[in-house]
Formats: sequence, C-alpha cells, structure tokens
Amino acid sequence: MWTIGPLGFANPWLLCGLLVLPLLWVLLRAVPPAPNSVRFSGVALLLGLNDKDSQAARTPWWLLLLRLGLVSALIMAFAGPILNPKPQTQDTGPLIVLVDGTWADAPVWPTQMARLDEILEQAERGDRLVAFAVSTDVPAGGLTFAPAREWRAGLAGRVPAPFAPDADALAAAIEALDRKASTLWLSDGIAYTGREKVLAALQSKGAVQVIETPQSVLALGSVERDENGVSLDVHQFGVTDDRDFKVLAMGPDPAGVERVLGQAHVVSQESITPVHLALRPELMNRVTRFQIENMRSAAAVQLVGDNLKRPEVVLISGDNDNGTLDILSQLHYLRTAFSASSDVIEGAFSDVIAANPDVIVLADVAQLSGGEETDLLDWTRKGGVLLRFSGPKLAASDVSRDALDPLMPVRLRAGGRSLGGAMSWGEPKQLQEFSEKSPFYGLDIPKDVTVSSQIMAQPDPDLSARVIASLADGTPLVTRKSVGQGQVVLFHVTANAQWSTLPLSGLFLSMLQRLTQASNITSSETEELTGQVLSPIRLLDGFGNLYDAGLKPSVSGEVFSTARTSSRTPAGLYQSPLRTFALNVIQKGDIFLPAQWPQSVTILTSEVTSETSLKPFLLIAALFALAVDMLATLALTGRMIGMGRAAIFAGTVCLPLIMAPHPIHAQQVSDAFLQTASSELTLAYVVTGDDAVDTTSRQGLLGVSQALAARTSVEPAAPIGVDLATDPLGVFPLIYWPITQGQTALSAQTYDKLNAYMRTGGTIFFDTRDGDISGFGRVTPMGSKLRSIAAQLDVPPLEPVPQDHVLTRSFYLLQEFPGRYVGADLWVQKSATETEFIEGMPFRSLNDNVSPVIIGANDWASAWAVADDGRAVRPVGAGYAGERQREMAYRFGINLILYVLTGSYKSDQIHVPALLERLGE
Repeated sequence: MWTIGPLGFANPWLLCGLLVLPLLWVLLRAVPPAPNSVRFSGVALLLGLNDKDSQAARTPWWLLLLRLGLVSALIMAFAGPILNPKPQTQDTGPLIVLVDGTWADAPVWPTQMARLDEILEQAERGDRLVAFAVSTDVPAGGLTFAPAREWRAGLAGRVPAPFAPDADALAAAIEALDRKASTLWLSDGIAYTGREKVLAALQSKGAVQVIETPQSVLALGSVERDENGVSLDVHQFGVTDDRDFKVLAMGPDPAGVERVLGQAHVVSQESITPVHLALRPELMNRVTRFQIENMRSAAAVQLVGDNLKRPEVVLISGDNDNGTLDILSQLHYLRTAFSASSDVIEGAFSDVIAANPDVIVLADVAQLSGGEETDLLDWTRKGGVLLRFSGPKLAASDVSRDALDPLMPVRLRAGGRSLGGAMSWGEPKQLQEFSEKSPFYGLDIPKDVTVSSQIMAQPDPDLSARVIASLADGTPLVTRKSVGQGQVVLFHVTANAQWSTLPLSGLFLSMLQRLTQASNITSSETEELTGQVLSPIRLLDGFGNLYDAGLKPSVSGEVFSTARTSSRTPAGLYQSPLRTFALNVIQKGDIFLPAQWPQSVTILTSEVTSETSLKPFLLIAALFALAVDMLATLALTGRMIGMGRAAIFAGTVCLPLIMAPHPIHAQQVSDAFLQTASSELTLAYVVTGDDAVDTTSRQGLLGVSQALAARTSVEPAAPIGVDLATDPLGVFPLIYWPITQGQTALSAQTYDKLNAYMRTGGTIFFDTRDGDISGFGRVTPMGSKLRSIAAQLDVPPLEPVPQDHVLTRSFYLLQEFPGRYVGADLWVQKSATETEFIEGMPFRSLNDNVSPVIIGANDWASAWAVADDGRAVRPVGAGYAGERQREMAYRFGINLILYVLTGSYKSDQIHVPALLERLGE
C-alpha cells in the first residue's frame, strides 16, 4: 500500500491512468456536440455553395472539466483509496499470532477480537503465513502455518476460557514449529505461572511484539462465613482507577426463581478490598453464587457448594430433661444458641450419628458405650466437630483421668473447682482476653460474665497449646485438640447457668457460632475425597455464565482435592455421593500481579485503527457526474423540450441515489413480517432448529387455531415461527416455546427483548415435553435446559395453577390440563393475594394481569397437532380414553388462548350465576 498522509491506495499503480488526462482534454475539445436538426425551407438556396473557412463548435470548458473529473474519480476509485489506512509492517515472513483468551480477556473480548481481525487482515494483505493459537486452547496436533484468511474465518466462534493457560503445553507447541517467525502476542496483562517459559519459546523463533488492552479487571476472592454473613475480597488489577460496583448474593427464592438475596455496595480504591455481606442464616442456606454486578468474567463469580449451608447440630444431654424447667435445662440453652444459625437435631445417639451431622454436642455426658465411642471417634476423624460440656456427671467420673481419652482434649483432675462459696477457692472469676491464636479472638467479653465452678485440667506438657479460652487467673475454660480432620472441644463449665453466667450472655452464642463455622469444610480435603468420584453438574464459561455440564467426564477425588481450573477440571459445581463442591477460578491465597516484559519485547498500542474505504464514495461521485453530463449533453443539443426537461432532469439527478446501496432490506423484511403477523390474530412458536419439533409446533398451533375458530368467535390466522434474535415479538399475544436439548444460548440482546415482551403483556408458554415439570420436582434433562434458558429471564414467583384460577374456567370448566401426557403440574404467576374473597363471589379476586410465563411438561403441541387436512398426526393414549384426552387437551388450549386474550374477566360477578349453575351449586 502506498500512503500520502492520511490517505492510502491499495492498488497505487492504477493512478498512472491520471497521466492520460491531458490527452483526454485534447480529444474532448476536438469532438463537438452533436448538431441539432431543424427543417428550414430556405436551405435549398445554399446548395452548391462551399464554405472554405468552416470550423467545428467546441465542447464548453465546464463540461470538459466535468468529464475529466468523472474519469479521475473512476481511476482513483479502482486504485483502492483508504482514509486513515492501517500501518503496514515491512516484515513479509511467517507470523505467530497468540492471544491469551483467559477470563481476564472476557470484559474486553469484542475489542480483542477486533484487534485480532485487524492483525490477520494485515497479514492477509501481505500474503503472510500465520500460525494462530489461543493460549487456553492449544491444538492437540500442535501449531501449523496457514494463510491468514483461513484463521479469520474461525474467529466468530472463539470465546475466552475460565482458566489460565497451560504454559508447558503451549511452550512445547511453539518450540515444535519448523520455521522462524515473528510474534504478535495479545496479552491479558496477568502474570500467570509459566509466562516466562512461553516468552522464551517465542523469542527463540524471532522478534516478539506484545499488545495489552488497557482495562480494569475485578475478581472475587474465596468466600468465608462469619457471624453475620460472609466475607470475601475483591481483587482489582489493570487500570487502578476507583471503581463503584455491587457484589450480589444470588440464589433461588421459595418458588425456585433465582433472585438477589443480598448485596453490598463497594468502592474499590485498593488492589484488594474486603467486602462483607450481611445475610440471615435462612438466606445464606439458599445462596448458590456471589458475583460482581455487570462484570462479564468468570473471575467475577464465586460459586458455593455445601460449605455455606446451615450446619446440622446434634444435641445430646446426659440428664433427663423431661419436666425440668427451661432455666435449669442444658439443652434449652444450647437449643436457643444454635437454632438461629444451625439446624438442630435431637434424638438417640444411634439415630443421629447415621445422619452424618456437622457438629455433635454432648452436655455432661460422661460414659459412652464401646460401639458409641467407636462410631463417634470415626465420625470426628472424618471432619466432625465434637463439643463437650462439663457437669456433675463428668466431674464425678473417671473419664480422662489417668490417661487421655481419645474423645477429650485434655486430662481432667478429680472433682472440680468451686469459686465464691464458704468452701471455695476465692471469688467468681472473669474471663481473660482471647489470644490471637484462639478461634474466639476479637470477641468482646462482657464484664458480667463470671465462672463460679469448673472442671480443672491436668498440667500436662500439651495443655498450653490446647487452651483456647482461659479465666483471669489463667486456668483453662475451653480446650481443644485435633482428631484426624475433625476436632474435640471441651467447655470446662456447664451449658446452663449452674456453674457460670456465660450461657446467659451473647458471648456464648458467638463462641458457639465460631466453633460451628469451623465444621464447614472450606477446601477440598484430600482424605475426605480419597476414593470418591465427582461428577460436574454445572460449569462456568469465561464470561461467568453457568451452563449444564452435559456429558463432561467425572474427576477423581484425589485430583479434585488439589485441582486448579483447567480444561480437564473447568470451573463449576461438582457432586460427590454426599455433597456438592465448588471449583472457582479464584481460590484462597491467589494474588494477581501485572505481567512484566523484558526490554527485548516491543509493547504496541492496542488501539484499533478506524480506516475508511473511499471507493464507494468515488464511484457514487462518478455516477452522479455521468448523470449531470447526460443532462448537459441533452440541453446543449436542444433535446430537452417543454415538460420533458424537468422529467429528464429529475430522473437523472435521482439515478445515483436510486442505484446507491442503502440498508433498507432488513427493514422491508421486518415490515413484511409485521404486516403478516399483525393483520390477524396470530399465534407464534419458537423456531428451535429441530425440524421435527418445529413441525410439531406449527401443526399443534394450527390444530388449536382450528378448534378456536370452530368453537369460539376467535379466528386465528396460520401460526408463525419466530426467531427470537431477529423477529419482532410484540405483535403476538402468546409464544409457544418447546424446550429442546439443542437450543442454542441466547444473547444479552435477546434476553432484553424477551423481558420487554413479558413486561408489556406478552405470555411465553414453556413446554419441556417430558411429562414432568422441570426445575420444581425431579430434574430432567429438559428441565435442566429450561433452567439454563430462563436463568436471565425476569420470571415472577410461580405456583401450580390453583383450583380457582381463570385458566380453569375461561371457556371450559377444567380441573386438569392434559396434553400428550397427563399429571404434570402447570405453573403460572403466583397471585399477590392468596385468600382474598369478595362477598357474593365464589372465586378468589384476581387481578387482570395475565401471567407472563406459563410452564408445563405435557407436550401439548403433539396432542393438538393436525395435518393440513385436519387429521390428527400424533397418537395420544389408546382408544376412547386417548381421544378423550386429546379433547381435553383442545379444551385447555382454548382456555389458554382466551385467558391470554381476555385476562381474568371470568372473575366478574356478571358471570357468577352461570358458573354456579354449571357447577351444580
């Protein structure tokens, strides 16, 4: 390309045609305009005369300039003029193009793809061979060189990955290339492990240039439970400007619809900003993930498994509390303390140990049978927390006297210690401040908390290391030791107010909550997962979106316990036989640093050049000049006479505008679609791409349309299939959406369109077609697919259709809604009032709003489907019962359409007498 300032030419040699313009000037001057023929009778007198000085008339100078300009515009247009052309490299050898393609690229992925397309386009102009690679997706066969146009064709399907590159595999693939080549590296700016090895492999092939896109990336650190909710860190790297955003806690509401359960407003000014979300225990139990609002990156999402759920606490007392006053019962104090944040279980030891709880509390339990002790010790070694409280029975027993009991943290002295009485050792003692190593560190100790009696610990060498709370005189109050993956904790006082005032204070509740939180596994323990197999159920893509894992292979527990996110173990939720684990992009202890490049690496700007081709404009100018030349020629020869001149002039001037390209095709298509869909009442179905399903949907809506026309005054037109991404939806009162496994992911713009459709009165009828409601009962493959599709839809709280809902009586009186299947619930928007009745009205007073979402599973389209001649095409049931079922399916279809069209008018009192008569009341 040849450039002159901001102007460049792709084919500059064509500009040589401008050299013939002087010759063209001479030729055009020598050619006069065509003579005008006029009948003149006196011309006969001139016959035989010769004019020796005859001279041809010359073309006017302004017409000559117009024609020269026309030719110049054509020459320059075919020379490929470009305004602000992209800079051209002088290197014509092979090129390696590398893009990191990690979660850090996700927020600026369109920019990265535009820059990558620009690089490959320049390589295509220079006819360079290119070896293209995404760091997170190294081909199994290694890197190969190919023409740049082949790589450009596959850019549209590229997406970022939710993990860091495998530096060893990438470096090996680069080293295996059989020729020298320069490199352009589109970096995400993160210093991931092994980047130096990849850079060394690239530099061994040739010069390396790096392009970094300026951005500010936010990431969520690991989630930790605390007393009032959860705590986590927000990491910020890249551009360090202050950021204002929200951290959301997401999870299902009681109706199963995903909602924001909590949020925290954050102003990030540091590279790491701590965040706290206050969540009530019942809400925390439903949280499935935390995410940064409006941040499209897998690192902006923290999935949670079972580690945030309310722990199960078993309470066992050594006393018979039947008939005992609450103020004297140890279980009363423990039950009150744990019920706010845990699920409390009480019962016989043999029954509760089988439930595999998180915490077991023994209140003054001294002796355990051999079988009970063995089971309890095995449970503790697997990660359980055993809390023991002292009391008269334990003080009088021989448990852990001469030798340390495996289920006690320390050896105990015989008897106990009494404070404040006539025979006591002194006044009641207060508590000592908690040390930094104690799990109670940071808790405020009320001054009115005192201890009057306690069980003393033997002064063994390990005693000081096992004390986590002490009295003011240094005697142990709470001791602890580890047993396998679990721990045993002993309170040297009772759980009631008999020996101390601790159970009467808020400090008691805080201490128990911290010990309970320790029972939740915050990382995958190797011993717990040994021998297990974890199956992925939901995975996270690079943009932070969850999708069904499908047939992804399982992972062994030994691998998962130490796994980082990778192509083998992608980020997501994994399920073992006992619990669900989350594997996140950002894990505990992760720190992000910017990539550092040596001086041998050239850093380029990431700005995408906006170049403009001038060829269309020059061609239009030449066409306009040609039209003006035609007009001028006609005028000079006298052929524009009367009103014809105006017509010729208008047509000539408008010709370039008519022939110029203009984007009206899509609008014409849209207008034609709207005209067809809005001219009559039209039902629509979603085009899924599955020909069999789409045919059934069309035939089903055709069948119910024919039933409507035959039995009611509603006469729908032929149903229309809609493409959710491109077709307008507002003209359809109802859209039937059959769920298929092959349903492609929807774009953000499509979700916005669907949400706007539902908010403005439209109804979407989801049909999973599997006979079982998905997402609210058993999870079926179609149900899982429906969940993933509806995750970003603004779906209101749902409920099964009540007996008094308008759908049960809008035309026919119905009690069930069969299709090809019978029995699955039909779900509609939950009514704002559940028990509001009006005098004289047998039905609940419902508002006139039609449910924007209806969900079912009975495969209604198959039951409604008819061929063009009106014959049913799908079998339903057998014999008379099957035909009866088909008839009831048609009746439901009629009720559904009338409900969508008329709302809840059937609740009006004007209809009550007729309805009562038909109901036989």
